Amino acid sequence: MSKKLFVGGLAWETDNAKLQAAFEPYGEIEQAVVITDRETGRSRGFGFVTYIEESSASAALSAMNGKELDGRRLRVDSAEEKGRGGG
Repeated sequence: MSKKLFVGGLAWETDNAKLQAAFEPYGEIEQAVVITDRETGRSRGFGFVTYIEESSASAALSAMNGKELDGRRLRVDSAEEKGRGGG
């Protein structure tokens, strides 16, 4: 399993700090980021949480998938590593 989790279904008002606070109980977080639109700066409704330990990511995935944050039900999954594409 990856140490990085995809978190979907985020409310527009959820920011990096709220995302990190919600996932901190499961272990030490390396990075928590809400992805924003380049033009508007508004949340795109998803983000990523990267843990120091793989076991923490696994615990967070089990505990947080389907839970509510800021009034929205989260979808948490293991993040796929982005391949280095090109052509």
